[in-house]
Amino acid sequence: MIVYQATKQQFLADAANGIEDIIHEQVAIKLGMKVQVNGSEYNSWKNSLGNYMYHVMNTVALPDDVTVAVEYSIPRTKNRIDFIVAGLDEKKEEKVVIIELKQWADVAVTTKDAVVTTRFQHGITETTHPSYQAWSYSTLLNNFNEVVYAEKIGLIPCAYLHNHQDNNTVSNNFYVEYLKKAPLFCKGEKEKLQEFITKFVKFGGNKDLLYRIDSGNVRPSKELADNLSSMMLGNKEFVLIDDQKLVFETALDLAKNNDGTQKQVFIVEGGPGTGKSVVAINLLVAAIQNKLNAHYVTKNAAPRAVFEAKLSGIMKKSEISNLFQSSGAYIQAKENEIDALIIDEAHRLNAKSGVFSNLGENQIKELIYAAKTAIFFIDEDQRVTWKDIGESGVIEQWATELGAEVTRAKLVSQFRCNGSDGYLAWLDNILEIKETANNSLAGIQYDFRVFDSPTEMRNAVIRKNKNNKARIVAGYCWDWVSKNNSSLFDIEFPEHQFAMQWNLTEDGGTYMIAQNSIDQVGCIHTCQGLELEYVGVIIGKDLIIRDGNVITQPSERAKSDKSLHGYKKDLKDGIEGTEKKADLIIKNTYRTLMTRGMKGCYIFSDDLETRAYFRSRMQKFNF
Repeated sequence: MIVYQATKQQFLADAANGIEDIIHEQVAIKLGMKVQVNGSEYNSWKNSLGNYMYHVMNTVALPDDVTVAVEYSIPRTKNRIDFIVAGLDEKKEEKVVIIELKQWADVAVTTKDAVVTTRFQHGITETTHPSYQAWSYSTLLNNFNEVVYAEKIGLIPCAYLHNHQDNNTVSNNFYVEYLKKAPLFCKGEKEKLQEFITKFVKFGGNKDLLYRIDSGNVRPSKELADNLSSMMLGNKEFVLIDDQKLVFETALDLAKNNDGTQKQVFIVEGGPGTGKSVVAINLLVAAIQNKLNAHYVTKNAAPRAVFEAKLSGIMKKSEISNLFQSSGAYIQAKENEIDALIIDEAHRLNAKSGVFSNLGENQIKELIYAAKTAIFFIDEDQRVTWKDIGESGVIEQWATELGAEVTRAKLVSQFRCNGSDGYLAWLDNILEIKETANNSLAGIQYDFRVFDSPTEMRNAVIRKNKNNKARIVAGYCWDWVSKNNSSLFDIEFPEHQFAMQWNLTEDGGTYMIAQNSIDQVGCIHTCQGLELEYVGVIIGKDLIIRDGNVITQPSERAKSDKSLHGYKKDLKDGIEGTEKKADLIIKNTYRTLMTRGMKGCYIFSDDLETRAYFRSRMQKFNF
């Protein structure tokens, strides 16, 4: 989505007359932003657009009818391209010049690939190099936009640091790979930037170019599981952007430079779709390439089963098992025997290990003890069982006890749910997990639907399953009777002529990729840590709405569900916080289920008031 679009002539007129106010208004309208734009962003529009880009574009070398766009929102992400100049080159071929604008004055070189330091509002901070940023955005646009990809529209990235006097820092040869991909222009280089733009854009007249791009179909997103084999062979299937790149380089730097004299613990927080698993797998590959003894660790069995199935053609089973480990595999590990442990879904870690949860002392302690560098990827809002102990504070406590140095970071770039932070914030709000400003889905481009019939929902999900990327999942409120009698159905709604079974035992943890599993219903244990294009969610009686309030009912969970095992004992023993913990587990379960889909989520509840609540909360409210 484009926030602002005009001809060069109109842009110059707007830039001379308060373009920052025009952009401010359009951001709120087109991007559906519920919060006030901060002062620094507003001032950057005023300075970068109303001053510097005004002077860059004010040249007779650029025709008046070339197209200018500001704040283009890249499909499937929340990232925005600062400035675009679109037109035709000398061969009358369509070209789009992408310009990353920075107001930075002082920049310093680091030892990390594509990472620099500069001063932000809260002090000097590491961030991605502007040329890398411009190149990564153009790559994302080419990957996601069908028009750009199919019509081979030329994307030309560059960066403009109009306040920075070049002193061989940001232009240092260390960054030459990205400087070649996206040239850099600094203070006093207005004419050079003009020459660069006019080299590619010589004619206007193609008024619909950016409109075609903006309204073009979104190409299917890459999924981690489908590209795992290629990644393990060293191919770069995913472009890491912004905070993803920074987290990757920081983690790799910690692991490569750790000789074991100082333990390192890196805690990375990030919500659904922020790329935790993508960064984790990239780290595993990079660690191996750097001849480090590294393991990818996850408590969830389903991702390990899917990864093993995807890698079975290129690696031996023993090799896969060695690289992809359960979180309970380090009970007997010696101190620092592993160079780097990359722990994904760390919120699912337990205290004890083993089938009967009676082995070891504490998984967090064992992981930190076993590794020179332990990297924890965590989303505390995805703790979904009574035994889950993965909290950043607890990890830090164990790190301190074991003498480890702790580093923290956050992933915020959103790739799931159509790149919408708004949808995630809306879910948090309506599930009453946390209060947010998102009280509706107005302006949020995500396919969310409420169905009055589970049969209709199932049919809608099946229609979306053309490439085996859609599934139906449910809260664990129905006993698994078909496990011992395949003629029986587990989840039934006779009034809707609906009957389905839980996922097949023979699929094991591969439910999310098994060809026929669209005919069964998955649960939290078979889908957490994995992703789909579309997900259908059946909400059980463990979560209902009464008088506008979210009510959780642990007693409605199935007898076969072990997620709340321990709840009744703690309740009987009068353990403080027991009911609150159960309430959060149930809400987190549905939050996790409802964020598996990259493109859409369809829901059904047998409770009329619950359906009405979700449907009403999709609408815009005025308070």
